[in-house]
Amino acid sequence: MRIFVSNPSYGENFVRSARWAARSRGRVQRHPDYLLIAVAVLEQKGHEVKFLDSAALNIDLESTIKAAAEFHPDLAVIHTTTPSIYNDVQHAELFKDLGLITVLIGQHASALPEETIRLSEKIDYIIRGEYDFTLAEIADRKDPATIDGITYRDGNAIRSTKNRRYIENLDSLPLPAWHHIDIHDYFDAGKMFPFITLITGRGCPNSCSFCVLPQVMYGKKYRLRSAKNVVDEIESDLNQFPDIKEVMFEDDALTVDIERCKEICREIIARGINKKICWSGNSRADIDDEELFSLMKESGCRMLVVGFEFGDEQILKNVHKRVTTDQMRKFIRLTKKAGINVHGCFMIGGPGDTSASAQKTIQLARELKPDTLQFSALTPYPGTEFYDWCKKNNYITAKDWPEWVDAGEQSTVVSYPDFTREAIVKTVDTALYDNFYFRPEIWIHHLVTIRSVGDLKRKMQGAKSLVGYWWARRKRKKSD
Repeated sequence: MRIFVSNPSYGENFVRSARWAARSRGRVQRHPDYLLIAVAVLEQKGHEVKFLDSAALNIDLESTIKAAAEFHPDLAVIHTTTPSIYNDVQHAELFKDLGLITVLIGQHASALPEETIRLSEKIDYIIRGEYDFTLAEIADRKDPATIDGITYRDGNAIRSTKNRRYIENLDSLPLPAWHHIDIHDYFDAGKMFPFITLITGRGCPNSCSFCVLPQVMYGKKYRLRSAKNVVDEIESDLNQFPDIKEVMFEDDALTVDIERCKEICREIIARGINKKICWSGNSRADIDDEELFSLMKESGCRMLVVGFEFGDEQILKNVHKRVTTDQMRKFIRLTKKAGINVHGCFMIGGPGDTSASAQKTIQLARELKPDTLQFSALTPYPGTEFYDWCKKNNYITAKDWPEWVDAGEQSTVVSYPDFTREAIVKTVDTALYDNFYFRPEIWIHHLVTIRSVGDLKRKMQGAKSLVGYWWARRKRKKSD
């Protein structure tokens, strides 16, 4: 079968493959790693696939449909997100008009499969959750009633099969089909350029109420690839893209299994990869194993992306973070001692958050002094515990899905009696700019830590993106 896989655009610089679908303040564009693993599965099974990342390339609807028509596929796969869902359904309808079978995948379709498939009679299938082998079975034209994990159209009826079991042996999956993209189309000011993402495991055993991927897509068990398999992928990436400067481990929390993380570090060192490139990864802030940090540094760890989230202990409990501010302080001390940079992720607008408790978060960020940081307004996504709580208590201000972004920009749809949506958004911007990036000492720090021409270009692009967001928001405020 000939299959067209689409990551549709939704306005300029919309980031579709991230946990939070929106145009980020840093104008980041993330690699479609999960999608390209599924593409590799299809190709492994003998199907001919064309993948188009219209979001990363800012390719409009008309050009995307034209590219599909020129490929003459039998089936179209469309990745969905919450704010872009009507746009994604429109893509599906136009693909259907070409005579294609249409399949929707991704967070929004998985969380609300029946609601989504009823948006248009031209949607044939919704795949719920992990989609690699489910998609392959649809492509193999199996009887829908025998395919686990789908919601599908059967004449005038909508039917759903039982949930599909998660893939246990992740080593059995092929490596991502990176030959479909140019890695230079993906930028993040926090990463060395060019970089590439790598998923060493799926799922997360922690219970953060707002985190969408474990609750909707990949489950609450951390399923691991072997250290050898992970480092084999790094070597494959280096062979395919010799100019790679950094690998980003995109697991929800790479450090959840400390011993397995050490195995990866040792394998990287044993193969000498640490002498060629550096790496970064997502981590929780409750890690206090000095041996791990030492191994990380030796194996080339440049930076850890850490979800500190809130500076108020009660708000941390309310989102089931299971991390304390004292653990965060110890984590920062150990990373600084090891010489590992930290990108801190902080949130405003959690359950029970107020202007006063938000100031504790801002104060904690100033105290911890991560090398870089981001502030975000916590946003409830369908399928999460946080969404259900907000909906039950009538805290969601949005009337429809496109309102999950503000003219494409990251925003929030939550408003509490004592902390309004407008106050939350204003606090985020004040925290990000006045309390951090617009402070002279921050600019001086980034200037004195420039290590190469490439590093200079990366930081200049990051500064341009942040100022661009600030200026765009200022203009929108004036026009309101």
